[in-house]
Amino acid sequence: MCGIAGLIHRGKVSGVGAEMTAMLMALKHRGPDSTGYAIYGEPQAQDYIMRLKVAEREDLHRGSRIFSIMQERIRLVEEIFSDHAVVVRSRDRVTEYALRYVLSLDGDTGHLARMIEEIEGVEILSLGNGLELIKDLGDAEEVSADYKLGEFSGTHAIGHTRMATESDVDIRSAHPYWAFPYNDVSVVHNGQITNYWIMRREMERKGHRFVSNCDSELLAVYTADNLSSGETLEESLAKSIHEIDGVFTYLVATRDELGMAKDIMAAKPLVLYEGDDLIALASEEVAIRAILPQEIDTYDPYDEEVRVWST
Repeated sequence: MCGIAGLIHRGKVSGVGAEMTAMLMALKHRGPDSTGYAIYGEPQAQDYIMRLKVAEREDLHRGSRIFSIMQERIRLVEEIFSDHAVVVRSRDRVTEYALRYVLSLDGDTGHLARMIEEIEGVEILSLGNGLELIKDLGDAEEVSADYKLGEFSGTHAIGHTRMATESDVDIRSAHPYWAFPYNDVSVVHNGQITNYWIMRREMERKGHRFVSNCDSELLAVYTADNLSSGETLEESLAKSIHEIDGVFTYLVATRDELGMAKDIMAAKPLVLYEGDDLIALASEEVAIRAILPQEIDTYDPYDEEVRVWST
């Protein structure tokens, strides 16, 4: 079933970590297996934020040797940084298996990311100037507490509560998805894509990589491919309705935009609130009312509807 949510503040920074946590807790009944956030702070042109993991949570229960393996994986990551003149401005080991780096570098971030992901057991969750992608097993309150998201301020965010139906219950299969190696593009999705393998092979022929067999990841890769070709986010969303088959509602975030698209049947729910300085979207109205308890007007977007908002 799954639940998706998004919010964007126009012209200001807010406590989007706490706001998204409240929205996702209201959607917990739609997906208890994992929770994910893509949160956008104020972009720093000179710095890149990298979120990565060096193990899955369940690996911690497979014996004490995993701890030395994780430490070796971290050593190899930081050796790559050193070899490629990457300046580590800060490093935070958020959990035993998840790290956050603030980096300064010149050159191709895609090349750097590919080298790091050649290390067995290492996966980059996000890399960008504004985007920070956090996902883990458990509900929104658990993930928020583990990753200190209540302290996170930013302009916009998307989030997802997942009920595993066709893939594993692990971090790799959780949403949101980052479009490797493109900075600051993330997607959450509710639905099923029926031409997933056809579209995936097309993207792979273009050189894109996938980290999971979850159909939702295709939307992130597809969007990044379109944006890298010069299309606007609105153009990409509109095109997807006719090129991607299935039933779907999905949200896309970039460094300074939030967009939504519904398929031609509009079978997957979405409720929208649009105010002067805040836009909020979710699978159910209860999630919007978790951050806007006052009397508000909402509406359900129509089939084939595409909307994009900027910060």
